[in-house]
Amino acid sequence: MNYQLGTIDTAILILYGLILVAMGVYFFRKTKTSEEFMVAGRSIPAWAAGIAVMSAYTSSVSYIAVPGKAFDSNWHPVIFALTAIPVTWFVTKYVIPHYRKNNIISVYKYLEDKIGEWGRVYASFSFLLFMIGRTAVILYLSSLLLTSFIDIDIRSLIVIIGLVTIVYTLMGGMEAVIWTDVMQSVIMIGGVLFVGYLLTTEIFAKPDYLIQNAIDANKFSLGDTTLSLSSRTIWVMIIYGLSENIRNLMADQNYTQKYASVANEKQAKRSVWFAMLMYLPLTMIFLYIGSALFAFYSGSENVLNPADLKGDKVFPYFIATELPVGMKGLIIAAILAASMSTVDSALNCSATVLFEDYYKIYFKKSPTEKNSINFLRLSTVIWGVFGIAFALLMINATSALDLWWQISGIFGGGILGLFLLAIFNVKITKRQGIISVIFSVIVILWATFFRDLPSKYSWLESNIDPIIIGALGTTGLVSLALVFVFFNKNNKIASS
Repeated sequence: MNYQLGTIDTAILILYGLILVAMGVYFFRKTKTSEEFMVAGRSIPAWAAGIAVMSAYTSSVSYIAVPGKAFDSNWHPVIFALTAIPVTWFVTKYVIPHYRKNNIISVYKYLEDKIGEWGRVYASFSFLLFMIGRTAVILYLSSLLLTSFIDIDIRSLIVIIGLVTIVYTLMGGMEAVIWTDVMQSVIMIGGVLFVGYLLTTEIFAKPDYLIQNAIDANKFSLGDTTLSLSSRTIWVMIIYGLSENIRNLMADQNYTQKYASVANEKQAKRSVWFAMLMYLPLTMIFLYIGSALFAFYSGSENVLNPADLKGDKVFPYFIATELPVGMKGLIIAAILAASMSTVDSALNCSATVLFEDYYKIYFKKSPTEKNSINFLRLSTVIWGVFGIAFALLMINATSALDLWWQISGIFGGGILGLFLLAIFNVKITKRQGIISVIFSVIVILWATFFRDLPSKYSWLESNIDPIIIGALGTTGLVSLALVFVFFNKNNKIASS
């Protein structure tokens, strides 16, 4: 598909990029210390931090993929958003008080305090690798989408989007990240509300009443209720939602650093609740758009071309063929906004982890503010360049995306398990902890790669849905750690 934008829509995109850079310049003058760069001097209002947390949950991928899921299948992604509500209660009650009490900036410092230096190094290094991959994936997929509308080579788009994001992030630090996220979220929410309204006026119009076609096709269903872990059932989505949301809000620097940028514990809790209570209805709007698109194109007057377009291509097709001039540019800017708000957060958080977990500990234990701010800005540039480079490598590697998520699952398999051990004060030795992490990685490797084996090895085969492999790895780590705790207690009893 190739739908070129007109002059007005292209001008809107250019203006949007210039505004982002201008915001970076403005906040550059306000960012004088390392704490201001990392947590905005803890001066961010709870509502703004909440919007930034919510924006980290969304990206250009979810802007397209979530409606695509509803178009192709049903509303099962909403279960992920619903599970965020009990997770938010858990995090605000048990996790945030620990982090605020210890004045945490890098969340991986908490692991060192609780289980030792090895836990911090493992988790922080895994996070840094994950952020390179996440940045690359978002840059690649958002640029791939924009090539349908802008007559620019995908390599150039990757570099342009990456450089603009690097510039305003390195200049303004966390304050620029959060306030640009606020602006970008307003654009994003305004865009989806407009599209939702436009579709609603079409599919509820008499005499056709096209919405009935979506209802008849079960496009509003939550999914299969079968008790199985081998397909995308409701139970699989609940497991995935609980484990992934806990990992996000408890063990991912992308999220914890945003709610660390507010003044106190009460504001931090409020920001997380604000984020999740926005994320749930926003997810439902995305899903509604997907179901509405199915209804819209089920009528005789609105025809897809080609007719077999898959869900993730239908929304861009609708934008290109149905939206008026000017609004088309704003919606594409909204998709771009969702992408850049994810990338800017990844870059700032990566710089923070490099500074807090490596530079201050192993290279310069008492750095001056000038050294600190220079290192943070340099790290932002380096990690941004890494992200751009890997995004460029993905262009000709058709399986690069799937391979990356498998590798990131292997790297991150033990992180959530370690945080659960830390938050609940599970006492194991360093050796036992490392063995537990290795065991979780082995479980993830088995679940990821031992598929479609020859019949004589079928007893070794994994048929678990790939989406919950991370949860399986976490379960393996925690289970083995609890076995060690049991033996440690028995050994104490026997020796006393």
